[in-house]
Amino acid sequence: MRRRALLPAASALVLAACTAGPPPEVATPLPELPESFLFAPDAGTGTSLARLMPTEDAAFAALARQALASSPTLGEAAARVEQARAGADRAGAELLPSIGANASVTGQRTNPNSFGGNLPAGIAFDTERVSYAANLTARWDLDLFGRLKASERAALAKVDAASAQAQAVRIALLSEVAASVIDWRTLEEREREIRSDLTAAEELARLADVRERAGLAPGFDRVRAESSAAGSRSRLAALESERTRLLGRLVTLTAQGGADVRAALGTGATTGEIPAPPATLPSTLLANRPDVLAAAASLAAADAQLAATARQRFPTFSLSGAIGLLAFGLGDLFDGDSLVGSLAAGIAGPLLDFGRIAAEIDGAAAEKKAAFEAYRGAVYMALGDAEAGYGLVFSADAEAAAAASEAANLQRAARLADTRYQAGLADFLTVLEARRAADASGERAAAALGRARRARVLLWQALGGSELP
Repeated sequence: MRRRALLPAASALVLAACTAGPPPEVATPLPELPESFLFAPDAGTGTSLARLMPTEDAAFAALARQALASSPTLGEAAARVEQARAGADRAGAELLPSIGANASVTGQRTNPNSFGGNLPAGIAFDTERVSYAANLTARWDLDLFGRLKASERAALAKVDAASAQAQAVRIALLSEVAASVIDWRTLEEREREIRSDLTAAEELARLADVRERAGLAPGFDRVRAESSAAGSRSRLAALESERTRLLGRLVTLTAQGGADVRAALGTGATTGEIPAPPATLPSTLLANRPDVLAAAASLAAADAQLAATARQRFPTFSLSGAIGLLAFGLGDLFDGDSLVGSLAAGIAGPLLDFGRIAAEIDGAAAEKKAAFEAYRGAVYMALGDAEAGYGLVFSADAEAAAAASEAANLQRAARLADTRYQAGLADFLTVLEARRAADASGERAAAALGRARRARVLLWQALGGSELP
């Protein structure tokens, strides 16, 4: 009779779930990408991705190592990964039986009148008694329809998303350190150029002073030469504020004191040739960019969560059991008669919830749609970053080449003007203007070269980074 009563109930639960239909389909087509980048080099040119970083600079190596070991941002990202892994372990444990233990001592007093006042002769019972119990319990959700398994897949996908996000933080951190070190080296190059300019300007001022004392030139020439030297000193002073800003940025990135950062930056720098950008395809962004991988993992998590939510419409089947000891005297607890136990099978499921589960399914489907749009956004953002990175390298290289050519020509013009001045074929104003143009061009060339090196760091980050030697 019990089996006959259980069968209609189970059938009703399964039928109620099946009539609701499958969860809504959310299309997630792969975003279409172009076959090549606009400014990318030919496939036969370029170098490895890691060479775009200033790995030959000892300061970068030291500061990057310190940043990876002590950065609070990276530590927070690592903690998020641990949190996601704990959630995945929790979801996996739901698939296994739950076993527990308990023990109790219970005192009970019964009113004799609860059985009536006229008990048969010779029949008596204890109105007070104490029971002792110890039990082992177990429960297992059979997960016949895969709800718990889908929840585990969602949790594992969240681990992948957190890991990819941590990798993105790592790449961004290394890029910031590399860019700051390059900016620092650029400031050093600019300082050398300005000091060279200052030396030349002071020499012109000295010559103008000598000619003024000899009555060969007016005092106005000396004043103009001294004003040029003063301008170089002002440019040198302005560099210090930029150094202070970079120093503070590196303190934040590496989580160490300014003195330690300054000492690391004081190590010798080896600046080799600027490497050519590597040749890659847009499709590689789908596998290399950590933010794209994180968005893909979040989409997978949303898909698994939708499946788990949809399976709430199906009944759950469970097994439970208990075995233990029950006695009314402490000394009788381990007697054979004190052994007790139970075994049960259960089924439970929704029959009429007035749309609650359907609303949850619709919400999960909307979450999957949002995750897909976020994935598309991450893909096209990666594409835009890579296109801009290649374009920035192309334009920065052209700027650096033009600035170097300009500086070389203006330095030659300054030397020719000085020679003509010594021969009496040019006036002092011509020499001074030529020297000012040459001095400014040297600093511009150094700054342009620094921007070309910095553009390669941005391209390294835009292409998804790489392992560094």
